Amino acid sequence: MDAAEPLNLATLAPYLSDKEKAAQYLESIRWPDGVVCPKCGESEREPYRLKNQKRRLWKCRACRQQFTVTVGTIFESSHIGLDKWLLAFYLLCSSKKGMSAHQLHRSIGVTYKTAWFMFHRIRHAMDQGPFQGQLSGIVEVDETYIGGRARGKGMGYKGNKAPVVSLVERQGNVRSMHIADVTSYTLKRAVREHVAADSRLMTDEWAGYTGLDRSFASHETVKHAAAEYVRGDAYTNTVESYFATLKRGIEGVYHHVSREHLSRYLSEFDFRYNTRGMSDGHRTIAALAQTEGKRLRYAD
Repeated sequence: MDAAEPLNLATLAPYLSDKEKAAQYLESIRWPDGVVCPKCGESEREPYRLKNQKRRLWKCRACRQQFTVTVGTIFESSHIGLDKWLLAFYLLCSSKKGMSAHQLHRSIGVTYKTAWFMFHRIRHAMDQGPFQGQLSGIVEVDETYIGGRARGKGMGYKGNKAPVVSLVERQGNVRSMHIADVTSYTLKRAVREHVAADSRLMTDEWAGYTGLDRSFASHETVKHAAAEYVRGDAYTNTVESYFATLKRGIEGVYHHVSREHLSRYLSEFDFRYNTRGMSDGHRTIAALAQTEGKRLRYAD
């Protein structure tokens, strides 16, 4: 199988018991134009494969270093076979609201701790890194709180919750961030940093957004407190729909997400939203293509 072939459980099955085939498949994704040395970047003289090896081991003709497809990726130094990694990627990418580490540990036969760390590495790969360019057109902005209720504190208590702001480009991408607070300074800074000045901005009536009309082409609000949710093309239903999926996943699948790891869970849900037009197989390939240049150690 090569990267152009549709990826699903049926086509994936032969690779789940053959680590060499799994490595060969990952090579076709990482190096579609031929093997490139991850040590020195040599590509003109293609490295050659060492024979009589139990794994696909390559040697660079320039720097003379040996390497495999896992070097310089999230798979490096992992004791888990690439066959299991491939299945874990597919399961997380094809699960619309995520998949628990307990489910993965039962499905592929690893410990819960290993499954938990595997999923965090995959989320790290899904992270799109520093955003290139700004959102444009009509952009909806809203904030929410992630976390459960505190006993005896009432529904409005937010001391145990983590604030998140999301910016959704209609018919486009979403960018979500865990922020320190929902003050006017924090919200406006996030919006101005990620939204182009010629955009039309849509928010609710929260006072923290007041004054953004001076920074953008327009700023329209809907007054939810007055039961106003749509006024022409002014609404925040798109970003609220994203929040619904995010919260169903966290509350229904993960149950609890700590503040320290929240950003990686946001990367997971952002990635699935931004690749919503892809099939599960192509989404998996897109995630696998983002593993290069990323490392996440357990101590981190």
